[in-house]
Amino acid sequence: MQIKPGLTGSADCSVTDQLTAQTMKSGSLEVLATPALVALLEEAACQALEGHLEEDQTTVGISINIRHLAPTPKGMKIKARAELLEVEGRQLHFQVEAEDEKELIGRGHHSRVIVPASSFLQQAQNKK
Repeated sequence: MQIKPGLTGSADCSVTDQLTAQTMKSGSLEVLATPALVALLEEAACQALEGHLEEDQTTVGISINIRHLAPTPKGMKIKARAELLEVEGRQLHFQVEAEDEKELIGRGHHSRVIVPASSFLQQAQNKK
């Protein structure tokens, strides 16, 4: 299959106790944690690739550069979006952003690389 720029994906969630900065130890407040925002943005990028990878292929994140622009309290819903901007060999470069029910809360760029799932897992297991 061929992966071309323009693919889009989305992911959403509600801010729960498990996703707060206080619980994730990335801060002291009961607002969406930046690590949770990053995970949601990565999920949106993965969704953009759903159905476009060969058997035994997956992608892994290799870089993310975002700005967490505004706080989101518990109970509020968040929607993340990713658009594939560039394909550079096995590297895939996305523009990502997220909004809560009121405003834009995060924006940036994320890169993933296509890898063979089985050999990638074997490489990880070889570390034991």
